[in-house]
Amino acid sequence: MTAGHDILSLRAGMEPDLQGSFSSSVIFGLKGYVAERKGEREEMQDAHVILNDITEECRPLSSLITRVSYFAVFDGHGGIRASKFAAQNLHQNLIRKFPKGDVISVEKTVKRCLLDTFKHTDEEFLKQASSQKPAWKDGSTATCVLAVDNTLYIANLGDSRAILCRYNEESQKHAALSLSKEHNPTQYEERMRIQKAGGNVRDGRVLGVLEVSRSIGDGQYKRCGVTSVPDIRRCQLTPNDRFILLACDGLFKVFTPEEAVNFILSCLEDEKIQSREGKPAVDTRYEAACNRLANKAVQRGSADNVTVMLVRIGH
Repeated sequence: MTAGHDILSLRAGMEPDLQGSFSSSVIFGLKGYVAERKGEREEMQDAHVILNDITEECRPLSSLITRVSYFAVFDGHGGIRASKFAAQNLHQNLIRKFPKGDVISVEKTVKRCLLDTFKHTDEEFLKQASSQKPAWKDGSTATCVLAVDNTLYIANLGDSRAILCRYNEESQKHAALSLSKEHNPTQYEERMRIQKAGGNVRDGRVLGVLEVSRSIGDGQYKRCGVTSVPDIRRCQLTPNDRFILLACDGLFKVFTPEEAVNFILSCLEDEKIQSREGKPAVDTRYEAACNRLANKAVQRGSADNVTVMLVRIGH
């Protein structure tokens, strides 16, 4: 493996520079690939969405915006209904609420749009869930990447994650930059919110049952401080960025982000992967990287559903 494969490790507490200082009139092309494995679970409760270009659907757009893309992974629990609902509806709500025409601040309006979208999607699902007999108890994490030209807006709930692979010219190594924030009840701020709402955390879970402290659905825990308000981060893409990895915790139970990025890089440079007729070699390699990483997670003993999504950043 070449030195270029090595990961530049980021020590805990070190915040990577996600804003970047690069600006360009060239809009990077984005393309998503995915692989999913049921693993040892009885059913597949993950869901995902790849929308390489939703520019037309979002019109009329600000004159400052050229392209809009959306990628998301949802990890369901207690059933598939919440993750499926989020996969079908969250981007539809986002498109409806996306800022129309010129706005004073694209960043502020996009962030507001994401907050409103998550709230609305959760409310819609809870309304449907509570009207059933018996009421649905499904819930889901959500990790969404909304790309507005070369700016990524990452909105997430729960413990699925988004990682950016960025090449560092000084060290000549690739870094695995975390774009999302995990939410679990053992974290101080999350625990405090749950306790303030009258809930409690036992054995690292809300009321001793729920592993995440933010989610879509989970109606029975919403009164205990479990919220659908996502963390939203902003990241400026640079010419040194290779790909984005979105994956559920089924992957990260058996791979560190650095290991996963390393594994993907070695797949992308594996010349033994043959390109299929009529398909670009780069597509074949990204598809193979997704499939190999998902397979390896299952081989390593991940008992959970595994969803691996890669978003190639084209220059």
